[in-house]
Amino acid sequence: MAASASPAVSGAAPALSVRRLRKSFGPVVAVDDVSLDAAPGEFLSLLGPSGCGKSTLLRMIAGLVEADGGQVVLAGEDITRVAVHRRNLGLVFQSYALFPHMTVFENVAFGLRRRGVGAAELAPRVERMLELVRLGPLGARPPRELSGGQQQRVAVARALVNRPAVLLLDEPLGALDLKLRKRLQVELAQIHREIGTTFVYVTHDQEEAMSMATRIAVMNDGRVEQVGVPSEIYYRPTSRFVADFIGESNFLDVTGNGSVLMVRPESIHISTDAREGLRGRVLQTSFLGNQTRVAVACDGVEAPVLASLFGREQVGERDLNPDQEVTLWWEPDDAVLLPETQPPQEEET
Repeated sequence: MAASASPAVSGAAPALSVRRLRKSFGPVVAVDDVSLDAAPGEFLSLLGPSGCGKSTLLRMIAGLVEADGGQVVLAGEDITRVAVHRRNLGLVFQSYALFPHMTVFENVAFGLRRRGVGAAELAPRVERMLELVRLGPLGARPPRELSGGQQQRVAVARALVNRPAVLLLDEPLGALDLKLRKRLQVELAQIHREIGTTFVYVTHDQEEAMSMATRIAVMNDGRVEQVGVPSEIYYRPTSRFVADFIGESNFLDVTGNGSVLMVRPESIHISTDAREGLRGRVLQTSFLGNQTRVAVACDGVEAPVLASLFGREQVGERDLNPDQEVTLWWEPDDAVLLPETQPPQEEET
């Protein structure tokens, strides 16, 4: 069955649709019958591990990889067989691919000049884009004089200045260090809100997707496992793969018939008093600054159950010790019953 997702805005025609898209490389199925919609103005993230097919899917949308079957529809027009340069799409990749012999201004203006945009219109459009990505004073500099983060913002401005219907971004922050990557996540989300263009953003970083996207499509083995807003993906996963890939989870075999109960560590409460719940013995406590992580061995549970305690619940106040007998409990609404599935094998495609 094809995985499918509806536009984020009820009643709005999709800005971009893929219909039963397929691609194989020899015996390896990279994209397996995927259907997906992106609504106008949406920030949709394709999230998954290496080899799940997310970059191949994006490159088929861009026209850089030919699909074996299915359709790509942009603003109601079938562009499946349309040449790359004739698709009204912007492309940003991990490599900046800036022209070293051109200034920042000329790099951004390159696509407009190829389209024959006159000087009277060209200069204001380029200057507006440079202001949008906070590089207004740097237009006369060559790319080599910019930092990696600044060069990536030039690449974004170059793609957006052509007013694409959809901007496709494939791991654009992957080459940057962690601190700079987090800063640019905020800046990209701000740019998206200001310009209103539909973004489709590929990443393997769950935190990146959760912090930026308005919706997330989680991919696994060439298929879309689940699509939803970040809170839905986190709190109401529909498969063990999604629950395991997004954040941390405890999986408890409570039925014996192929289902498991998923509970997030922050949803688990610890009691030292006798009460109804899951009995166990403290294995380890770890103070992590904003939280204390407690690992508890419970009868009938293969892996230690992890609990995260915050604020006044932290172990410094509760004085939990190794080998101490405790009871674990959680609110019914904080647990999700999932079908048991095997984790995917990660392979490069």
